[in-house]
Amino acid sequence: MNRLTMKSLLFITFVSLLAGCSSIIRSMTASFAEDLSAAILNNEDLEMVRDGAPSYLILVDSLVARSPDDAFMLRQSARLHSAYAAAFVSDENRAKKLHAKAKRQALASVCLALKNACGLDQRPYREFVSWLETQRLRQVPQLYDLGVTWAGWIQANSDDFSAIADLSRVKALIQKAAELDPHYDHGGVFLYLGIFETLFPPAMGGKPELGRQYFEQAIEESNGDNLLAKVMYAEQYARLVFDRELHDRLLAEVIEAPAIAPGMTLMNTVAKEQAQQLLDSADDYF
Repeated sequence: MNRLTMKSLLFITFVSLLAGCSSIIRSMTASFAEDLSAAILNNEDLEMVRDGAPSYLILVDSLVARSPDDAFMLRQSARLHSAYAAAFVSDENRAKKLHAKAKRQALASVCLALKNACGLDQRPYREFVSWLETQRLRQVPQLYDLGVTWAGWIQANSDDFSAIADLSRVKALIQKAAELDPHYDHGGVFLYLGIFETLFPPAMGGKPELGRQYFEQAIEESNGDNLLAKVMYAEQYARLVFDRELHDRLLAEVIEAPAIAPGMTLMNTVAKEQAQQLLDSADDYF
């Protein structure tokens, strides 16, 4: 979707809001938010998305404000805020605020959408796990999005031990999603599990070989289209075990691969930039 089309959609939506066409908005809000999210995630022009995304976020904020108890809108907003903060925000304080907002919205969305799902970040861990065991296949999108958004918040607050303590809950959410639907999000469930197992060396409880298996599953599930899986495989596993040959091969494959893939284009474009940065710093690391 080009820049002109996006501007036209924004203009039409704003006019509709100002005109008070509530019946039209109610029918189009969910599909518009979903289409908007897809348009951003399928865009390979990083500069356009970086410059234009704040306007999109403000628009989604207005839709959430109009329907604060709409679980779907809250979930879409959380996804967009989390993705924008992770991909484009370098200022730590600003990133923390955006990730905190995304986490609040994701938790609120799950609270509204799923049975007995309020306060998941506050209840005792055993009670949290017991609740998680009751979830079924149809709940995978909510579980996965909550886990991913929560993981982004933890990363933004990696200097806070209380935030890091939430990692076990996030890992449990993603593991449950992978158990229920291993094909979900082009192998994204395994990408995150791979990252979790390679955050620390074995001496500190990490399981790099298990992480390697997860990364390879993520690549297989996406037919190689999820380029971020290869970047994380190189950064999290190959660097951890000092495998320079694997590291350089994976990153070279990312740089040579096309970025365009349904639902992954923006992520792949970011991955290609990260791959080049990792290659450029490889001599210093190894």
